[in-house]
Amino acid sequence: MKIFGIGSTVAPSIAPAHPSAPIPVQGPGVGAGIRVDLGETGFRIFPLLLGGAEFGWNVDIDTSREILDTYVDRGGNAVYTADSFTGGRSEHIVGQWLHSRGLRDEIVLAARVGQHPDNPGLGPVNLVRAVEASLTRLRTDHIDVLYLDGTQRPSSLEDTLATAEWLIEAGKARAIGAFGFRAEQLVEARILSSAGFPRLTVLDVPYNVLRRKDFEGDLRLVSGAQGIAVTPSHPLEHGFLAGVHRERQKTVKSVRAAQLADSLTKRGTRVLRALDAVAAEHGVSNAAVAVAWLLAQRVVTAPIVNAYATQHVEEVMQAVGVRLTRAQLAEIARASE
Repeated sequence: MKIFGIGSTVAPSIAPAHPSAPIPVQGPGVGAGIRVDLGETGFRIFPLLLGGAEFGWNVDIDTSREILDTYVDRGGNAVYTADSFTGGRSEHIVGQWLHSRGLRDEIVLAARVGQHPDNPGLGPVNLVRAVEASLTRLRTDHIDVLYLDGTQRPSSLEDTLATAEWLIEAGKARAIGAFGFRAEQLVEARILSSAGFPRLTVLDVPYNVLRRKDFEGDLRLVSGAQGIAVTPSHPLEHGFLAGVHRERQKTVKSVRAAQLADSLTKRGTRVLRALDAVAAEHGVSNAAVAVAWLLAQRVVTAPIVNAYATQHVEEVMQAVGVRLTRAQLAEIARASE
């Protein structure tokens, strides 16, 4: 059974530089020459981040390492995790893998902080403690892209960015991203950056062909105007857009089953049929088409995708070589209305 998971999730205002023709990712290192600028961070990455939300939860440590190895073998170079993923277990697994493989300098490491129960929120003290704890679990002295989780609204964005500035000056973070920020907070952050505070250069927001409303409004306009690189999480809507589950699982009661059930609507069925048709035309999986749809959005640089098995990594990485036509994009968009 094939089940896809989603990162619990990019050139700023232009479409990513896809190859001129579809390039199926089949052999080791095929994607190594495919890189896009991650906004203004200074990093160039494969246009798909491998997320670690399932590591240590639905995926054991050995399978997690196999998934990470497969992603790198196929040319990937950006890994995303968070201190809230399985209480930090995901960070432990990623850190052990980086150390054992000796790949720290080759991988763009992105980590999100702000939701760990020991150091919740983005207040100055908890933010520093959260980063220090993540660094320990990740077995590194710096995080390349530090995502600030604003789900718990910071009491003072100025204090948060001042702390982020200290973290950069101390060499503990290289670039700052945002998660859970509203459009007005991005505007406030840009005003503060003109006074010398660090800029928010990357945005993680749940976004896919089924989940469009939260992003396709002020948030999209502001991120595009500011040149923020968007790295959308949940590109497969908890695995639904992979097209494997099309009926309600009456005998299975779990968080994942409930999430899939929420998408099993008339609209969801229309979207799957549209993905079916386009996938057949390109000879790839529905998951690859769903991610290719995101990559065709001009503000998106690299979706964050989690996987349960190595074959999922190979399938979804094919999205980078899929160029959807205007007619196909229109067909998928109509189905999602």
